Amino acid sequence: MAIISAIGRKQWKVRWLFFGIYAFLLIGGATMVYPFLLMLSGSTKSAMDIQFFDAWPRFLHDDGWMCAKHLEGLFNERLMDLNICYDRDEMAFNKMAPSLEHNDALAGAWEEFLDATPLPAYAYAPGYIATPISRTIPSALREFKQELAASYGPDILAVNRELGTEFAGWYGVYVIVPSYLMRREKPLDTPYVRALNSFTGRQSYGLRYYFSPQGFYKKQFLKTQYSQDIAQYNRSHGTAYASWDDVVLPRRYPVAGTRQEQDDWLRFVKSSLALHWLRVDPAAAADFQNVLRLRHGDIASLNRLYGSSYASFADVPIWDDVPSNGVAQTDWEAFIGGYRDPASGQVVSVAKEHLRIHSVEFMFQDWLLAKHGTVAAAALALGASWQRLEDVVMPQWDCHLRYFTQNVRALRWEFVTRNYRAVADYLLFHGRGIFNTIVYCGLAILTALLVNPLAAYAMSRYRMPTSYKILLFLMCTMAFPAMVTAIPSFIMLRQLNLLNTFAALILPGMANGYSIFLLKGFFDSLPNELYESAQLDGANEWVLFWQITMSLSKPILAVIALNAFTAAYSNFMFAFVVCQDRKMWTMMVWLYELQQSSGQAVMYASLVIAAIPTFLIFLFCQNVIMRGIVVPSEK
Repeated sequence: MAIISAIGRKQWKVRWLFFGIYAFLLIGGATMVYPFLLMLSGSTKSAMDIQFFDAWPRFLHDDGWMCAKHLEGLFNERLMDLNICYDRDEMAFNKMAPSLEHNDALAGAWEEFLDATPLPAYAYAPGYIATPISRTIPSALREFKQELAASYGPDILAVNRELGTEFAGWYGVYVIVPSYLMRREKPLDTPYVRALNSFTGRQSYGLRYYFSPQGFYKKQFLKTQYSQDIAQYNRSHGTAYASWDDVVLPRRYPVAGTRQEQDDWLRFVKSSLALHWLRVDPAAAADFQNVLRLRHGDIASLNRLYGSSYASFADVPIWDDVPSNGVAQTDWEAFIGGYRDPASGQVVSVAKEHLRIHSVEFMFQDWLLAKHGTVAAAALALGASWQRLEDVVMPQWDCHLRYFTQNVRALRWEFVTRNYRAVADYLLFHGRGIFNTIVYCGLAILTALLVNPLAAYAMSRYRMPTSYKILLFLMCTMAFPAMVTAIPSFIMLRQLNLLNTFAALILPGMANGYSIFLLKGFFDSLPNELYESAQLDGANEWVLFWQITMSLSKPILAVIALNAFTAAYSNFMFAFVVCQDRKMWTMMVWLYELQQSSGQAVMYASLVIAAIPTFLIFLFCQNVIMRGIVVPSEK
């Protein structure tokens, strides 16, 4: 019979009471669901938006925000690379307000140029291959690892042996993306670098960014000295530029420029820009040969170091590209920057008139002129606003924006799932965490459902005079925290030589005082007539325990099993202490190590994944567990 009758429910006071009850229930539910939604949202974040707490990630509904997030992944979370590539002055990825408008004709021309022009590997860098801040596994890095596994097998030791690397495991495979713009950055020629370059060369143009010496010159050379205020630059250089967009990097020494512009260009070329972007005219061969003569003394010494067979220094030509030989590379750098002979004090270097910059930007300009004839014709055909050849820059923004608009759904899915993929990659291919956890939880449940019911059945059936003293002793064990009991347990297991075994995990928690207390109370509620009837029919003690007691105790046994599973599954500290061998680590230990080397979003994803088994167990067993509040009665 209802507490409030149907007629009473029609009164407005009662309806307001019901409204208040439901309101409080909804608020209570929200206080439980909202933090979980925040964790789900946090598991999809990256470095640019991890500090924003929103239950529904902004990038799922805001295309502009998603574009900024894509650019963060494309430039491997390095804002400086973005500013150099686009010649911009962005302060942070999450402060960008990118417009999705782009010039398809320019993007098409750029891709046509790349198809027709073979470029060296140092000219570009892959996107989505490094996350130094988020510390997760982006899409390109996953693909690179899959390619390595397909080429050299699933054993990381075979990869290390073939490529000369020292990766501890598949999760430890990483890529450091060099800038290849600064003088200290030199392209390497190792098996690992060749494998990476081969992979990068097959990536889509929309997922690569090309290095810009002009952007590097303006962003990291000029603006670091003269600030971002063009007025200050004009005062120091005697120029009248309207904005930084008017400042360009000349291919050759700017004869028509001001004295300060000439000095800037010469210092940039001789000391800052990477050597592989520079070329020297053949007319400087005599100066180069003089440097070699001063550094090596005789041609035999040079041939021995170079592995060459020149008859004299006069036979050594001007190289078209930076040599890969270490000694030859050092000689070339001395020739570009200037070499002082320690004996005579003579300084020899390449003349400034013989130096020129050979970059992808200038190659693109030459390609446009060859195709369209004039800058005006190229601008008209491509819908650009170029007035002079120096205005032509690499249209990477248009290329990247076109790729984004064509693949926005796939990119959203990548950010939603990549942190979960990082956790799954770590657990599946890093040790035996999943296998050990399954075995550990299975043994914990089995022993909990065997030892605890036997102890509780004995005290419930035989009514020993000391039953309550035993129960009090068992309940007193709950007064000691797990950290305290772990110390004597570890010492005992060490003396028994059980460390790094499943027995070390199972034995200390096999009997639980609280579980025995619950089971005894439940067994006491079972009708005694059932046992008397069974005994009259000839049932022995095992039949009484197994077929009557255990059969009627399924709800409370489900609770005991769930508690045993939860305790074993979430066990971290004790599992780590008694099983320090990595082959015996459980999921919780592996996830803890993962969280030490990963970003916050990966940590959120690992917590969500770790909660799934417990949630599924409760979801499928809730009906049995809820029946535990009903005391069984004889029918």
